[in-house]
Amino acid sequence: MAADIILSTEHLTRRFAGFTALHDVSVDFERGKLTSIIGPNGAGKSTYFNVLSGTFPPTSGSVLFEGRELAGLAQHRFSHAGVAKSFQITSVFPAFSVLENVRIALQARHGRLNFWSPRRALGLEPHAHALLDQVGLGRDAARRASELAHGQQRALEIAIALAADPALLLMDEPTAGMSPEETRAMMDLIVTLADQRTVILVEHKMKMVMSISERIVVLHHGELLAAGTPDDIRAHDEVRRVYLGKH
Repeated sequence: MAADIILSTEHLTRRFAGFTALHDVSVDFERGKLTSIIGPNGAGKSTYFNVLSGTFPPTSGSVLFEGRELAGLAQHRFSHAGVAKSFQITSVFPAFSVLENVRIALQARHGRLNFWSPRRALGLEPHAHALLDQVGLGRDAARRASELAHGQQRALEIAIALAADPALLLMDEPTAGMSPEETRAMMDLIVTLADQRTVILVEHKMKMVMSISERIVVLHHGELLAAGTPDDIRAHDEVRRVYLGKH
């Protein structure tokens, strides 16, 4: 694998009870780039994300992260390898404080997930506060997670993912259900995160995708249709026909 490629799928196929959701998808993702995966409904975006993140094993083909085969490994092995994910459906501990949510994630990463050793957990709080500051939740550390607005809960989930200090962050529909103001704030956060690590996201908001992405991968009927810069995708005749609705 070339030094500038952090993640690669080779001839990736995923079938469900005879239905082929992905067929022979080979894509290289460049290190340090913000890449968006797009496509019409039923294109295979979610399946591709779930295979990349370890939720589904591929039926055949490879998922290579920094040259290491990840296909078929347990999900926690993806995290240990340096791959973190943020799903479309927010998953936080609603009864815990914002700070506690992130601190627990740090405890799990450092092997200190022991609720009977509060002193050891307290030693991770400065790091937890730093992660909350990074996602814009520094002033909300003492609030219960259930009290946060939807966009803030998504930001908290990202802070939890960042607790693993990933080299690669996978994000599934990060602005789903957000107001225009929340969407703008999330876009700014994603761009900031992409300055520090590789980010791959599945997103359907084309204006957002075109404005923040450095590379775009287009799927159609479970197959790779195109990959390139936003300008490449705008000029691609087949993409314009099947996705953008232009001829």
